[in-house]
Amino acid sequence: MKKYLLAILIAAMALCFTACGSGGSSDSGSDGSGGSTLIYGSNDYTRINPAIDEHGEINLLLFDGLMGHNEKNEVVPALAESYDLDEETNTYTFHLREGVTWHDGQPFTANDVKFTIEAIMDPDNESEIFSNYEDVEKIEVADEQTISFTLKEPNVAFPEYMTIGILPEHLLKGKDMQSDEYFRAPVGTGPYKFEAWDEGQSITLAKNEDYWGGAPNIDTIIFKIVVDDNAKALQLQSGELNLAQVTPKDAATFSDDDNYTVYHMETSDYRGIMYNFNNPFWQKNKALIHAFNCAVDRDAMVESVLLGEGIPAFGPLARNEFNDAKAVQEGYDPAKAKELIEAEGWTLGDDGIYEKDGEKLSFTINCKEGDQVRADLAAIACQNLKDIGVDANYEVKSEIDWENQEAFLIGWGSPFDADDHTYKVFGTDKGNNYSAYSNKAVDESLTKARQTSDPKERQKYYSQFQQALVDDPAYTFFCYCDVNYVSNLPIQGITTDTILGHHGVGIFWNVKDWLIVQ
Repeated sequence: MKKYLLAILIAAMALCFTACGSGGSSDSGSDGSGGSTLIYGSNDYTRINPAIDEHGEINLLLFDGLMGHNEKNEVVPALAESYDLDEETNTYTFHLREGVTWHDGQPFTANDVKFTIEAIMDPDNESEIFSNYEDVEKIEVADEQTISFTLKEPNVAFPEYMTIGILPEHLLKGKDMQSDEYFRAPVGTGPYKFEAWDEGQSITLAKNEDYWGGAPNIDTIIFKIVVDDNAKALQLQSGELNLAQVTPKDAATFSDDDNYTVYHMETSDYRGIMYNFNNPFWQKNKALIHAFNCAVDRDAMVESVLLGEGIPAFGPLARNEFNDAKAVQEGYDPAKAKELIEAEGWTLGDDGIYEKDGEKLSFTINCKEGDQVRADLAAIACQNLKDIGVDANYEVKSEIDWENQEAFLIGWGSPFDADDHTYKVFGTDKGNNYSAYSNKAVDESLTKARQTSDPKERQKYYSQFQQALVDDPAYTFFCYCDVNYVSNLPIQGITTDTILGHHGVGIFWNVKDWLIVQ
């Protein structure tokens, strides 16, 4: 798997910012000069690059797309005031806002849009999201405020993909899109400007007084690097952080304390076992995944690890309008799991582990260091599998050997159009298909679903997709992980009804409207 997957480093760091006092008794975010400061507990970054790396939550503060999202995750105008679709030619024409400037004062134009999408489409840049634009056949700039995209085939999700943050051509033309220094001091059009980066410690942003959508209320937002989940809770208590996403167990410690506000938010973010189908073991034993799907106790995972803050997962669309609750599911049934294993010719050994042709039924699930919830879920899954005779183990690692591992505790999910995080995750050879999964029925149903705007037709195809994924599973799905954000400041504007995405990303969708009540 390509190196760019490791854009988020895992290294426990600590830095003391004394902006809020201690024990949750804050001074309402005053920075001592009459302004307001919010210190947010963030994972680390090696770069800030919305064209290459998909899940940087800081992107929403620094960059805008032609389109954006509202509270309901619907696509709404942003840098583009409107767009037209010529259905005969599959051409989308976007009409851009006038008077928008980059943070360095240069004018934003349609040429910046063309540059950004072409950079994503360039295979040499190895963008995670290139599959979103694979249908783009032609890009034409009519003038500085008008740009059109002609697609080879219809793609109803295309406006969704134009929410990607746009990059400045005048600063990046001819530069390395993976490693240029720009990505350590980015210039965008968003509500906040980059101010400083203290490597491994913090990234400081200042409000953009000239923002086209109106200046934000909060003057300064500091992304303080705290990669360990447990440390975030401690730093909220000490006052070193003002806002952070914490584990369900840590959130429970804040829920009865009036000095803190706990924001419980649903997500489309699921967890499960991703199998590496390039590995010879799965090439021989792919059918065993049906047994593993019957072995995992999803309800126990939700109750014991998530403390009830989530739901069992059987597929990738449970919190999408096109979910098909009638699709056949492989639920918790240990007896059936054993039957399925034995049907593949495995025999239970004296040590309680199945074996075949002198080989034990054994594999390892890798977990990335710093995510306690994933490790806890992996522990339950391994015990469930041991209970049915599978020697399953998990390892927590700081670095992952993507090419040679057997399995990984994956997290994915999107709250947006159903095409997002399905076509590019499960489609053969697509950008986020890190398991090398390939299924003709899945490819066909996902392609047809993106080519029609008729909701009934889309539902039919997504139902076919979900059933095909049950018949030939890519993952063993566990659960959807809802999230808890905790604050020790009185913040107005956070929308708790907005369904968030992978890692709980999305809370900052309206950050310019947030207000720290003095």
